[in-house]
Amino acid sequence: MRRHNFKKLQIWQEAMVLIDENYLLTSKLPDYEKYGLRTQMNRCSVSIASNISEGSSKGTDRHFLKYLDDSLGSAFEWETQLNVCHRQNFIEEELFLKLEDQVKKVQCKISNFMDSLDPDK
Repeated sequence: MRRHNFKKLQIWQEAMVLIDENYLLTSKLPDYEKYGLRTQMNRCSVSIASNISEGSSKGTDRHFLKYLDDSLGSAFEWETQLNVCHRQNFIEEELFLKLEDQVKKVQCKISNFMDSLDPDK
């Protein structure tokens, strides 16, 4: 396996855009969510990109796949938190749908990249 330059990976680039969108969203959450949902969403969104970059340093595709799997898990976790924001009326429908679509695209691209690295597929 050759090591990947994570900054050139489209999945990392799109995860970074999601981080930017996340911080815009969480800055508008109620103050009482400062140490709850806001903190969790920030950590989770950063985890998506961080696991991609950390995994890219590993010496085998099998090791990289483990980090990509963790990244994918964080993307699904973030989607759940986004749904909580919507259900609690912290965000409007239009923004919810935009961000939901964005995170689903990231999830799909991570999954497809994982499939391309998996020797068993």
